[in-house]
Amino acid sequence: MKATRLNDIENLLEEQNTLSINHLCEIFNVSKNTIRRDITELEKRGTIKKVYGGIMRNQTNIPEPFAAREIKNKTKKKQLAKLAANLVDDNDIIYIDSGTTTMHMIPYLAEKKNLTILTANVYVINEAFHYPQMNIIATGGTLYRPSNAFVGASVLQFLEGFNISKCFLAATGISIENGATNASPMEGDIKKYLTSNSKTKILLVDSTKIDQVSLVTFAKLKDMDYIISDNKFSSKYNDYFKHNNVHLVTP
Repeated sequence: MKATRLNDIENLLEEQNTLSINHLCEIFNVSKNTIRRDITELEKRGTIKKVYGGIMRNQTNIPEPFAAREIKNKTKKKQLAKLAANLVDDNDIIYIDSGTTTMHMIPYLAEKKNLTILTANVYVINEAFHYPQMNIIATGGTLYRPSNAFVGASVLQFLEGFNISKCFLAATGISIENGATNASPMEGDIKKYLTSNSKTKILLVDSTKIDQVSLVTFAKLKDMDYIISDNKFSSKYNDYFKHNNVHLVTP
């Protein structure tokens, strides 16, 4: 229960930015001493910062705004998106994750037949309007503006009804030690579900994400079937991929 409560507090901070100790006691029906112990643990994680009478998000853990991330390395991201689209077959049921790389897949999927795309990615939903042959299923949920994507428990409940043949995932950073990581716990929960409940897992990461670690780990790199990147990895990574049967796809 404590682990769940800690995660719930982090998720609440994603939505509200600041929370009082009294409010947390009411939400979780626990004593102030219990909440103070939780706050101490979250402070050690670097997730939160204590303020008078409550807590606030640690500003260093706030994700970079979507608009700022979207313009970075756009040519590389489109190149990776094209490589990812090559792994899609006719009649597939795929999930396209939130992120500024995965969102560029849509134009490269235009020739696929009977393709169903599930997504929480607002950009993907909007872009797909230009391709009437695509069957787009949006998850709904609460709009998380730093990623222009929907999040929340309702997204996970929605996804339970579908058999996903391939999921295309994004990450804020990757490393062998910490795996695939993300800055948002709420997005991380969705990515964890997809990793566990999709037949084929494909991770798209440009070279700036390599050896970077963000707030939450949603998968080990060995959980992926394919990793698509613009960079030739070091021998340490190549050995790890070979040992764990992870296929590396590069331009």
